Amino acid sequence: MHGGATRQGFFEAAVAYKKKIGFNGTLLIEPKPQEPTKHQYDWDAATSANFLRKYGLIDEFKLNIECNHATLSGHSCHHELETARINGLLGNIDANTGDPQVGWDTDQFMMDIGEATLAMLTVIKNGGLAPGGFNFDAKLRRESTDVEDLFIAHIAGMDTLARGLRNAVKLLEDGSLGELVRKRYQSFDTELGAQIEAGKADFDFLEKKAKELGEIKVPSAKQELAEMIFQSAL
Repeated sequence: MHGGATRQGFFEAAVAYKKKIGFNGTLLIEPKPQEPTKHQYDWDAATSANFLRKYGLIDEFKLNIECNHATLSGHSCHHELETARINGLLGNIDANTGDPQVGWDTDQFMMDIGEATLAMLTVIKNGGLAPGGFNFDAKLRRESTDVEDLFIAHIAGMDTLARGLRNAVKLLEDGSLGELVRKRYQSFDTELGAQIEAGKADFDFLEKKAKELGEIKVPSAKQELAEMIFQSAL
C-alpha cells in the first residue's frame, strides 16, 4: 500500500539523518490507534513491530508505549509492554491512562496500583528502560480547575509508580506467581514440546502421539490462584 511505502521512506530518512549528524539517542515510535485514522500501521505494539521487521528497520527503532493508547487498541497496558519487551523493542513508557468507558484519548495520570505493578514487572524483566524511562504524557481532567490539582495529580502518579515497583519486587522475590506460570507451561519443556517448538512434529507424528497418550487430562490454569497471589502483593 502507498501509505506503508511512504512511512517506510520517512523512517529510513530519519535513520539516515540520525547517522549523518552522529546522534546516539534512541529513535522511538509510539503505537497510536485511531489517531487520527481508523486504519493505521502503528495500531499497537505488534503491528508496529511487524512493520519495522518487514522493512528491515527492527534494529533502528524502539517503541514508546502509552498505556492510554493500549486501551484504545483494545489491549491492556501490560499486554502492550510485554509485546514490546519480548520483541526487544521496549524503549520508553508514557505513564498515563485512559477511561475505557469513555472510549477516547483522556490522558489521565496513572492511579491504578495493579496496572502500575504489572508495568513494573515488565520493566524489571526488561532489565530497566535505559536510556528511556517513564514520563507523564498526561493532563488534568476537564473538571479539575484548581492549581492544586496539578500537584496532587503528579504526586499521586509518582506514588502509584513507586508502589507498583515495590509490589513488583515483592512478587519476584516471593516467586510464587512465577512458579505458577512455569508449571502452567511446563509441557513446553518436555521432549514432545521441544520437538513441536523445533518444527520437528508434523500432524502425522502428533496424531500418532495422541493415540499413544490416550485421553489427556489438561491441568487447571489456576487463574484464581494467580489472581489471589497478585492481589495479595498490592
